[in-house]
Amino acid sequence: MVLQPAKSKFRKQQRGIMKGHGTRGTTVAFGEYGLQSLVNAWVTTTQIEAARVAVTRHLKRHGKVWIRVFPDKPVTKKPAETRMGKGKGAPETWVAVVRKGRILFEVDGIGPATAQEAMSRAAAKLGIRTRFVSRSTMR
Repeated sequence: MVLQPAKSKFRKQQRGIMKGHGTRGTTVAFGEYGLQSLVNAWVTTTQIEAARVAVTRHLKRHGKVWIRVFPDKPVTKKPAETRMGKGKGAPETWVAVVRKGRILFEVDGIGPATAQEAMSRAAAKLGIRTRFVSRSTMR
């Protein structure tokens, strides 16, 4: 299951600037525990899916998982051994632009030790610096 938009207005986007802190999605809103980003980064569809699988496998059908990021930015790439010029490459993958403070995943219905282990497994798949947060520590 590869996450990507069903439709987009434009096939290609510019890269943009990743700086500053996140303003939206920075608190644990749905579950009791969450995984918060500590850096600005692009998180790819494969990273999100791998993290989701790691969390759900660890929970063994207990609890509920929310994915709080969606990859809606196309990333283009030119084929290997292609000369410069001749326009921008074709869309290769999709990424979610994640800023500092953004909650990536949330879980509920499980204990804190199980949640922390599940989130550490998800963090290993994402490849960015994150921290485990709970609803009580966010206040």
